[in-house]
Amino acid sequence: MPSPGSPDTPLDVLGYELVQEQAAALGRMGRALETALDELREFDATHPSADQARRHLVRKAGKALWMFMVQREACGLRDGGTVARDYNVPAEVLLQSGCPQPVTHYRRRHRHIASRVG
Repeated sequence: MPSPGSPDTPLDVLGYELVQEQAAALGRMGRALETALDELREFDATHPSADQARRHLVRKAGKALWMFMVQREACGLRDGGTVARDYNVPAEVLLQSGCPQPVTHYRRRHRHIASRVG
């Protein structure tokens, strides 16, 4: 019979499978975000004046970002600013997703306000 700390216990096997599924889901959400952002960028390059269709793509990218951030949170990854930088997420997509602005934007805004107050 395996000891409780050995990697052959049913609990260890289950834990390993859960981590694998979390990683696979995170990968799927990341690819969906990349696809949505690529569609938005391609649309902007070819149709600069089509507002309604563009709004749809911004909403789609915002939803993909939100889903990716939720999956990251479930995996214990909490630095959303990294995602915004790494994926080059436009501010309008961040706003559409409901995700908070990256910390760098927050610091800049408060530095500006502090300089006006103090």
